[in-house]
Amino acid sequence: MSQITKEEVYKAISTVIDPEVGFNLVEMGLIYDAKIDEENNVFVTMTLSTRGCPLHQMMIQWVKEAVERETDAASCEVEIVWEPAWNINMADQHVKDALNSQVFG
Repeated sequence: MSQITKEEVYKAISTVIDPEVGFNLVEMGLIYDAKIDEENNVFVTMTLSTRGCPLHQMMIQWVKEAVERETDAASCEVEIVWEPAWNINMADQHVKDALNSQVFG
């Protein structure tokens, strides 16, 4: 088994769509970091757009499953953090544009 890369992990996570807004977690800016140890265990640090997200546990599971399905990860652990707090400026430009047009359109 070859060593997986952070890029591969982010690509796998990009298959997970935030059901509230329809964009993937990477382009939303919700993934803060991914670390891979020598045994290909992956540790993802992420946040959610709101603390009260009713899909909190499901999002963790979706990320874990995506990384384990799409890469050679031995395992995947996901940690939700609230600092720094997520804001729209963390998203890719096309996400900001789309969300702004939905809000102000």
